[in-house]
Amino acid sequence: MIVGVVREICEHEYRVGMIPGGVRQLVADGHRVLVETRAGEGSGLEDVKYEAAGAEIVPDAASVYSQAELIVKVKEPQPAEYFLIRPNQMILSFFHLASSQKLTRVLIETGATCIAYETIQTPDGRLPCLTPMSEVAGRMAVQEGAKYLEKPMKGRGILLSGVPGVQPAEVLVLGGGVVGASAARVAAGLGARVIVLDVNLERLRYLADVMPPNVVTLMSNEENLRHHLPHADLVIGAVLVAGSRAPVLVKRDMLKTMKPGSVIVDVSIDQGGCVETSRRTTHGDPVFEVDGVIHYCVTNMPGAVGRTSTFALTNVTLPYARKIAALGLEHAAAEDVSLRAGVNIFHGHLTLRPVAEQFGLEYTPAEKALETWADDLD
Repeated sequence: MIVGVVREICEHEYRVGMIPGGVRQLVADGHRVLVETRAGEGSGLEDVKYEAAGAEIVPDAASVYSQAELIVKVKEPQPAEYFLIRPNQMILSFFHLASSQKLTRVLIETGATCIAYETIQTPDGRLPCLTPMSEVAGRMAVQEGAKYLEKPMKGRGILLSGVPGVQPAEVLVLGGGVVGASAARVAAGLGARVIVLDVNLERLRYLADVMPPNVVTLMSNEENLRHHLPHADLVIGAVLVAGSRAPVLVKRDMLKTMKPGSVIVDVSIDQGGCVETSRRTTHGDPVFEVDGVIHYCVTNMPGAVGRTSTFALTNVTLPYARKIAALGLEHAAAEDVSLRAGVNIFHGHLTLRPVAEQFGLEYTPAEKALETWADDLD
């Protein structure tokens, strides 16, 4: 199979979909790998390293898209890439379709097959390809929140840890999954008082066992949320419903109860955001203010730490790319239920039910789409 790796063009995106070690393994498996020149530059991976691993360096994205059967990316295709996508081409990437009806419709119209990292799910409910980026984003949420709490950034002028004789900041984490747990651990390590809200009591019990004493776990409901928002210096939105739009927990009227200069970091923005006033921002222009509350809503947070994120991501995505390249998606998805869950669009058929329902589009179960395609081939 011909596998392609393109340079990411999303603003301030420094990750790359494959490292030279991954190229080496695919070449050893008998595949061709095309890498767009400078694709790995943001992660400190030069073309010569890819060439040494057996990749063919090509001059632009068009050269990759025109030949590759499987494209391995990080971010969803950007508008400049739409016209490059070919029917029946496979793209392995993050997509977050629930956050964009336009992207969903465009990808359906291309006739391509989209396998989303964020919905690859094991039978026990784990999201192996999303987890490392959630770990990065959770840790970064505290780092960025602490920065924007500084007065020159229009924040309250609060140091998360406090100092002897001065109380620490209060951090409210909405969601106790991988993002929320990572954020809580870092914030607690800095000395903040941390409150984690989640709807899963078993998850709260687990967090109560493993977190330090300055982390308090509470059931997520409107009463607890409204009680703690006025006391929070930093709110971290870490809510996820796999494949669906994030539920909106913080309503517009709640902002007026918060402290002027407090900060919201809405990590859920990739799935639409869990704060009503959130809107997508970039690393170049990351924040905006509503009712005196600073909002940080960057959609590709891990992209800022490209080298760390690239290695963390490709550790878990390469096995799926190798399996698809070796078996073809139809056989690979039939054999691997986790990979089948990652198929969001199959040859132009939308196979992700929550997105189909959200946008009023036709839904085809992945199993049916795969079977129909196999029958057509016969």
